[in-house]
Amino acid sequence: MTALLLRLITLRNRAFAGLLLAATLIGAQTQAQTPAWDSTHRPTRYKELVARFNTEKITRKDFVFLGNSITAGTDWAKLLSLPNAVNRGISGDITFGVLERLNEVITGKPAKVFILIGINDISRNIPDSIILRNYKTIIGRIREGSRKTQIYFYTLLPVNSSFNKFKNHYGKDEHIQWLNDQIRQFHYKHVTVIDLYPHFLDADNHLRAELTMDGLHLKPEGYAVWAEILKKGSYLK
Repeated sequence: MTALLLRLITLRNRAFAGLLLAATLIGAQTQAQTPAWDSTHRPTRYKELVARFNTEKITRKDFVFLGNSITAGTDWAKLLSLPNAVNRGISGDITFGVLERLNEVITGKPAKVFILIGINDISRNIPDSIILRNYKTIIGRIREGSRKTQIYFYTLLPVNSSFNKFKNHYGKDEHIQWLNDQIRQFHYKHVTVIDLYPHFLDADNHLRAELTMDGLHLKPEGYAVWAEILKKGSYLK
């Protein structure tokens, strides 16, 4: 009886050890398959531009365009014939960078804020759920600190891998589409979603080649499409 009991205990211990080993291997495999990401990355000119922004005070009449290089890539005041348009785009920025510099925008209590951010987060493998959380935090902080500011949140633009210039941004269409689906569900007071994405798609669901110089950034023709969306949608009144 004792021998049988010892044998059962031995078998149980071996089974437990096997399960533990399997769990360890699965955990290691999962960790290896999960790309590393870094919330602390800031573009080379980030500090310089933030310092400059802090000297260019935003006013209550201003329309602020907040984002990354796609926002930084045009003169919104000239494009829209809107003298009170203020560009707060920083090339290479991510949602964490926007959160870090958001107080400068909130303090000015602008009339409107137009936000396009997230494609660089995707390129840097920041999880979709974290990007979405940051979107909601951006909205929440603006609403709390500047209650009369109207927030316009854009869906992300598509990309076009045929240009073969920004490989880290390519092949991640499912992340763009998932985040856009989430953005379209934003139903908050003083928040309006502007769905840019479908206006820039070609027949293959890529960024229209005639609107981009490199598969990511826009040519003047792309900004013209954007401006028309804003004007026809009466978002600038």
